[in-house]
Amino acid sequence: MSRPVSAVSQMLERNQALFVGKRLLVCGTLEDDYPRQLAELADSLTVFTTDYCYFLSQQAALGERILFDHQLGGAPRFDALLLLMPKAKAEAQYLLAMMAPLLEPGADLFLAGENRGGINGADKLLAPYGGKPIKRDSARRCSLYHGELGKPVAPFELDAWFSRYECKAGDTELTVMALPGVFSADGLDLGSQMLLASLPPMQGKLLDFGCGAGVIGSILAKRNPALTVNMVDISALALESSRRTLAVNGLQGRVYASDVYSDIAERFQHIVSNPPFHAGLKTFYAATETFLARAPEFLTADGALTIVANAFLRYQPILDTHFKRTEVIASDGKFKVYLSKA
Repeated sequence: MSRPVSAVSQMLERNQALFVGKRLLVCGTLEDDYPRQLAELADSLTVFTTDYCYFLSQQAALGERILFDHQLGGAPRFDALLLLMPKAKAEAQYLLAMMAPLLEPGADLFLAGENRGGINGADKLLAPYGGKPIKRDSARRCSLYHGELGKPVAPFELDAWFSRYECKAGDTELTVMALPGVFSADGLDLGSQMLLASLPPMQGKLLDFGCGAGVIGSILAKRNPALTVNMVDISALALESSRRTLAVNGLQGRVYASDVYSDIAERFQHIVSNPPFHAGLKTFYAATETFLARAPEFLTADGALTIVANAFLRYQPILDTHFKRTEVIASDGKFKVYLSKA
C-alpha cells in the first residue's frame, strides 16, 4: 500500500483511529491515494467530490464509492463526515449545508486542511451544527478539527445558494447564476471583459474551456444565435452554474465535465477561454499548458484559439510552438488577449 504523500493525508494517517468502523462520508480532494486507506478502515466509505479531475484519478480504485456532482442527496446514513477544506470559505459553507442532512444526529464532524487555506476558521464553520470543535492535531502547517452534529439540521435547498447578478459586455446584457466558489460568481472579471470585447461575430461550433459560471459562452451564444455552444469545466459547481446561466437567459448549450480534453471528441471553429491557473492554493500551469499545446487537435482547419491571460504568464512561447501564427490582439498592463491559428 502506498504511503500518503500530502501533508494533510499524513496528518490524517496519524489520527486514523478516529475513522475506524465509521460509516464515513468524505468530501473534497486529497493529492494522493489516502482515500483508499480510509476504505479499509471505515465500515463504509463514500467519497463525494465536485472536482472531475480528482474523480477520474480515484475512480478505478474506489469504483461506486466515489461520486462526482454538484449535490449529494438521500436520507441520513452516515455517522461521520470528513470535509477537506476547499479554497473558498463560501464553498465550505455550501458543502456543509448540503452534507449535514445526510448525517445522523451526533455524527462526528472532521475538518482538515492547510492552515493558510482557512482551516483555522473551523469554529465558525461548524457553529451552526454543534458546539465548539476541538483541535485534534496540528502538523506540517495543517490542522484537524473534530466536532459533533448536535443541532437540528435544515433541509438543503440548492436554489438558495445561487448568487444572481446582471452584467454587460459591450451591448450584450446577461443574467449570471453562480454557486459558491465558482469563477465569475461575484461579477464579470476584467480579463473576461477584455476577451469578450476582442471577439468578432462567430458561427459554427464554440468550445468555452473552463466555463466557470458560463459568462463567456452565454454572452457569445446571445451575440451569435447560430453558434453551437459547448462549455466544459472540471468543477461540478461551475457546470451547474453554467446550466443555470444558460437557462435563465433562454439560451441553448451543451455543458459537461472534462479534464482538459478527456471527454472531448469533436473539433471546433472556435476555442475561447479565460484559462484557470490556480489549483487550490497553488499556482498551477500544467493543465493550461496541456490545453494550449493540444488545442490544434480540436480545431478545424480554419479554426482559432482565443484566450486572455495575465500579462506575466509566459504563454506566448507555448502558443508559438504549437500554432503557425499567434498575435496579441488586445493588451493593457495586466492582461493580454492572444489569437492563435493552426
